[in-house]
Amino acid sequence: MTATPRIAFIASQADEAQRALSVLTGLHGQCEPEAADVLVPLGGDGFMLQTLHRHGQLGKPVYGMKLGTVGFLMNHYRQDDPASGSDLLARIAAAEPAVLRPLEMRTETESGATVTSLAYNEVALLRQTRQAAHLQIDLNGVTRLEELVADGVILSTAAGSTAYNFSAHGPILPLGAGVVALTPIAPFRPRRWRGAILRAETEVRFRVLDPYKRPVSVTADSHEVRDVVEVTIRESRERTVTLLFDAEHNLEERILSEQFVV
Repeated sequence: MTATPRIAFIASQADEAQRALSVLTGLHGQCEPEAADVLVPLGGDGFMLQTLHRHGQLGKPVYGMKLGTVGFLMNHYRQDDPASGSDLLARIAAAEPAVLRPLEMRTETESGATVTSLAYNEVALLRQTRQAAHLQIDLNGVTRLEELVADGVILSTAAGSTAYNFSAHGPILPLGAGVVALTPIAPFRPRRWRGAILRAETEVRFRVLDPYKRPVSVTADSHEVRDVVEVTIRESRERTVTLLFDAEHNLEERILSEQFVV
């Protein structure tokens, strides 16, 4: 990154984010993402994920600022500073990096289509109707669970483990541990199965056992595919993204602190 970084500000459609965009571009100018040294999304976690999906292939570091409802992946936007003016450059220069590696999802549908997508938070299989999903789970080609009867199942990265995964009573994972969380959603059988912690390089395959009577959809972050018959997931070997965080509130500290909230 250069001494005075070229910044691409990217804002959600929320009024607060649009006002911040106007102020910040007035102070620092605007740069296209392809030519920038750093991307600065303005919004919530959902908008951060959109930014990663849209621009993650550029390999630019990303310093997000919270101007939305949820901001676990974002830094604070300090409105009491001069519009986060020169202070923003100092914050970016001092920020601590967190390197994330997304999940790669490949799914087959009833129609025979093949759909691929990335997930920085999680891949979630969900029942489409009132009837529970029936799923077989294979790890590295070996069947580990012949039949899971549940509302669905989640495979989560460490960065996403405090989101949907945690709400489904899955474990919070430390960054850099090289593991992912496999968490059932409202399991009926086996009733006592609480999921598993897997090595991140594990290839996980879900087979839908009765796709016509009990249809299942899958979402990779916000990308949904319906009527799936098989979903294969593994950690990406090539794609990474670097998020930048203020030292006093970095992502690793947030994940640790989340485990002590009572």
